[in-house]
Amino acid sequence: MEALDMNLLVALDALLETNSVTRAAERLDTSAPAMSRTLARLRRVLGDPLLVREGRNLVPTPRALELRHEVGVLVEQGRTLLTPRAAVDPSALKRNFAVQASDMVLTELAAPLLAEVRAQAPGVAVRFLPESFEGTAALRDGRVDIEVGVIDHTDPETAVRRVLGDRSIGVAAPDHPLITERVTVAAYAAAAHLSISRTGRAHGPIDDRLALHGRTRRVLATVPNLTSALFAVRASDLICPAPALLSASTLPALGLCAFEIPLPLPEIAIGLAWHPRNTADSGHRWLRDLIHDTLTRLGAAARPPKSRRAKPNQEMVGGVESR
Repeated sequence: MEALDMNLLVALDALLETNSVTRAAERLDTSAPAMSRTLARLRRVLGDPLLVREGRNLVPTPRALELRHEVGVLVEQGRTLLTPRAAVDPSALKRNFAVQASDMVLTELAAPLLAEVRAQAPGVAVRFLPESFEGTAALRDGRVDIEVGVIDHTDPETAVRRVLGDRSIGVAAPDHPLITERVTVAAYAAAAHLSISRTGRAHGPIDDRLALHGRTRRVLATVPNLTSALFAVRASDLICPAPALLSASTLPALGLCAFEIPLPLPEIAIGLAWHPRNTADSGHRWLRDLIHDTLTRLGAAARPPKSRRAKPNQEMVGGVESR
């Protein structure tokens, strides 16, 4: 096992560079007797005296001369390997990243993120992957570098970072009664609903909250993503839920309007997920931070002023009276 002591390489490099036990000891901040013992170990391991006496000096043997360059290269490679990496320079980064982003996040994230990537790192390409990778081993096996969205299905070893909390709002065409008139639980329940579910599930938190009011809703259809839902709502009298912050620019672009759902619904927690092997990777960290900062700015820009407080005799749910 003595031959596997990598500290011997460092000592050998110092001895062969200086041809002196004393100067090698000074270089490695140790004592001359300790360095003499290390030289004795090296002689046993390599089966060669390495440095021999010539008058008052030590001179290298032919074997030592053969080793000098090779040992120096190995020690320098080791130092480089064990030196913490400096912060990445995005402008010099040339890399492809696979990002799996949920539809509700991607509609707002894609344009500003790609603009930042092009400005900061022209050598970087981002591949946005479909939601079919969600809930699979894609992060673990390297098919996905970063996942963005509601992170609720990860492996125990997956690293997760929360970005922001969003809330659900209702979406309808501009002339819909829930836009032009007061929104109540009864009016909301009576509307024609469109549900968003990748699995085709119609029942969700909205139904659970309506049940507390003794009401049910009729879901006329389910669609797999937010984009499909918004286009369907635009051309009909249907309504659908959407994340308030992450649809702030999409709704006006499609000519749609938002209203407050008169029910206390769970927060939509948006986060990032990645495999721990990429945690310390400087390029990966740069993109994680860029996605985080982009979403944070989007959320801050879309966040409305704090709503007024409810009067004592009213139940305010999502900013709308629940009656």
